Amino acid sequence: MKKIHVIVATGEWTGDLLRYRRHRLAEFLLKQQETEEVIWLCPASKNKIFPEKLQSGITQWPISDAGESKLFRFSRFISFFYKKKLDSLIAYLEEKKNEYQFILWYTYPAYAALSERLPWDNIIYDCSDLWSHPINGTPSFLASVREKLIYQSEEKIIKQAEHITCTSLFLFNKMQERISESKKEKVYTYENGVEFDSFQIQDNKEEDILPDLATGTVFGYIGGIKPKLDFDLIKKVAQQKKDWLFLFVGPDGTNGSEDFQQLLTEKNVRWTGSVPPDLVPLYMNKVDIGIMPYKASLYNKAIFPLKLFEFLAAGKPVVGVHLPSTNLYKETGVYNPLDDNDSHVFIQACEELEKQLDNKALINRRIQLAKMKDWDTIFAEMLRVALSKEVGSQVI
Repeated sequence: MKKIHVIVATGEWTGDLLRYRRHRLAEFLLKQQETEEVIWLCPASKNKIFPEKLQSGITQWPISDAGESKLFRFSRFISFFYKKKLDSLIAYLEEKKNEYQFILWYTYPAYAALSERLPWDNIIYDCSDLWSHPINGTPSFLASVREKLIYQSEEKIIKQAEHITCTSLFLFNKMQERISESKKEKVYTYENGVEFDSFQIQDNKEEDILPDLATGTVFGYIGGIKPKLDFDLIKKVAQQKKDWLFLFVGPDGTNGSEDFQQLLTEKNVRWTGSVPPDLVPLYMNKVDIGIMPYKASLYNKAIFPLKLFEFLAAGKPVVGVHLPSTNLYKETGVYNPLDDNDSHVFIQACEELEKQLDNKALINRRIQLAKMKDWDTIFAEMLRVALSKEVGSQVI
């Protein structure tokens, strides 16, 4: 019997101007022979209330918040505000209940009541963040209210889910603390991967990307620019190493952070803004060393960054800061994870990698390590385990 997959996502398909794990999961599921349809269920503005077929073939199904302000995002976690808005989706699926199997994927702990509205054949919670904790690590009254609402919604999803998949061992351990004994063997860790082949293709368009890039070693951050990043650290490093260029590629999600604006005043710091996802490999080739400079916070302890294996797939060495989930991949000349935001420690780590930029053996080692983490391999195993009702705790 063919399957209809419903994916609960954080926003509209192109809303983030980035491709996250959930986007790749949706595309993978759509490619499967036994898939009839993939539905992308997401928060949206009030002027988008009807389903639409995206160019990819995925059906986007919007659910409007209680209001347009960001403050109204809380309505995603209280069934009173969204339950009625799910009726059209429920009616659509009920018409097909004898023809297809229904698989519900939560990649965001919203709309928990959906898990109880249909006799789902399978419910999977793919947890990629410590959702209830503030991304900037700063406590506040609003943050505490938000934390409680999200935590309660997540609890309902955890109870309904047949399998829980986590992107880091930190999240895995957190889940083990929250679930019943009978479910502990249904929790898995599947770290983020890479579209490996995309980073192996050399394209002459690369010459048109940043043609006026300054000479010298280029340190690159590629992805969403958010408050979880340590802009002050990079500013201190940029001030000490005037011959290095720090390149930031991605949309500004800092809500006007003064720290980020101050960083951009440095002459050897450059920001491109958002770029099309298909051009990311070309920008990656302009980078000599990848950087992932995160702040010390509980939220960041749970993160397994999307860009680690992308940098490595492009043959680039990487320095990470305050990302304990990546410590297992520490390897000289390949990846150096730091637990210190001291600028001198960061500079020393970068200088060591700088000496090895042209080492062909290390370039090959980085690429081979990334090749083991191809998204299709990860998702194929996730799907196989979920649909076969297997149990067991493992890391992929």
